[in-house]
Amino acid sequence: MDAAAQAAGVSKGGLLYHFASKDALETALLERMEQLAHDDLVEMESEPEGLVSAFLRSSVMDDSPIDRALIAGSRLAQGGSVAAVDALRRVRELWEGALRPHTRDETALQLVLLVSDGLYFNNALAAGAVPGPVPEGAAMDALIALVERSAR
Repeated sequence: MDAAAQAAGVSKGGLLYHFASKDALETALLERMEQLAHDDLVEMESEPEGLVSAFLRSSVMDDSPIDRALIAGSRLAQGGSVAAVDALRRVRELWEGALRPHTRDETALQLVLLVSDGLYFNNALAAGAVPGPVPEGAAMDALIALVERSAR
C-alpha cells in the first residue's frame, strides 16, 4: 500500500480512504482494466481503417491508461493473483469476440492476436536492455497489410 500511495502521489491515509485493503485496491484496478479495454475496443471499432488494423496499431504501447492497467494486471497475475488471471482472460475474450467477425477462421484470429502480442512484447522490451523490433511508418503499414490479407 505504501508503494501504491507513493506511485499515485497520495498519502497512504488518502489511499486507505478509498481502498480499505490491498484486495480492494487490486479489485478496483482489475475492474478499471476491463472497463478501459472495453472503452478502447469501442474506440478501435470506430476507426475507418478497420478493427484489425486499429487493434494492431494499439498493440504498440504509448503509456496510456490501458497500457498501465494491463501491465499492472499482468504483474498481479504473475504474482499468483487468480482474480488478475481471470480479468486478463476476460479482456482477451473481449478482443477475440470483437476480432472474430473480421477474420476468416480461428487460425486467422490467433494470427492477429499473436502478432499483437509480439508487437506489445517487443515494444515493452524497447524500454529495457534488449530492444525488439517495433515497426513504424511504412513498415507497420506493410505488416498490418500482410496480417489483414492472411486473416481474411
